[in-house]
Amino acid sequence: MLKQTIQVMIIEDDETATKIYERFTQKVEGFQVVATTSSGKQALELLNVFTPDLILLDVFLPDIKGTDLLWEIRKKFRNVDVIMITAANDVYTVREAIRGGAFSYLMKPIMLDKFMETLEHYKKTRIKLFSLVTVQQDDVNNFFRMKKSEEPILGETKTGALPKGIDKHTLKKITQKLKETNASTNAEELAKNLGASHSTVRRYLEYLVSNNEVEVEVMFGTIGRPERRYRKK
Repeated sequence: MLKQTIQVMIIEDDETATKIYERFTQKVEGFQVVATTSSGKQALELLNVFTPDLILLDVFLPDIKGTDLLWEIRKKFRNVDVIMITAANDVYTVREAIRGGAFSYLMKPIMLDKFMETLEHYKKTRIKLFSLVTVQQDDVNNFFRMKKSEEPILGETKTGALPKGIDKHTLKKITQKLKETNASTNAEELAKNLGASHSTVRRYLEYLVSNNEVEVEVMFGTIGRPERRYRKK
């Protein structure tokens, strides 16, 4: 039987990060943080007392690497789902997370909209997996966030038509650069990399945002106007 509330354990040695994850996890309806811990040893002790539905797991812990802890969790607590949250961007760690069955992999610094979106996707996936007896390929595609083969390339409509002022070749260059960029970027940084004007790049980025294919985060600094930073979804 599917429980109404998704119980969450946070394994993170940064106290500030733990508080942020806890606060924003509980902003998503249906989630409750029931435990937090800063080490792998404490986490395994807690898991022997109760079993959460979902673990938010850092990679860099003081006593064990998070991916090694992931394998320990898999051996003993196979019904627990895990979302990795880490600054680790090396391919080996990502491979281990995939092989260990992590539901998702979020890289620091965390974009809170993406964080909450991932939790919502986890909740929807969990509900559907408990409600279905058999699945279709489209269901599996949704579970694994696979795009349909007939979908247009990033930024294009199904007919291939683009609005006035948006050139196909420039759009392709900008979207390719976004795909190559792991972290978020602003229009000025992207313009410098492409050798294009700031206003041109900003126009293309806002076009992609309007198509819901690029996400934007507004960063508030101490001086000047808020900064808009972009990341491919």
